Amino acid sequence: MSDLERRGGSRPSRKQRADRAYQLVLATGAFGLIGTVGIVLAILGIIGAGLPILALVIAAICFVLLRRTVR
Repeated sequence: MSDLERRGGSRPSRKQRADRAYQLVLATGAFGLIGTVGIVLAILGIIGAGLPILALVIAAICFVLLRRTVR
């Protein structure tokens, strides 16, 4: 126990966390917008609903990752 050292590199730096949070905000917004517009177009019968639903699922995953990043 006399040779205890602080582990380096186990957590990302503050800048890395801020950069990741920014990228996740952009991704969440983009996928959310794509999903929302796609659902509206699917309701109007212009496109199918498969890809917009997938985009909304990805947006939800990005949101959860964002919450974990800023916690």
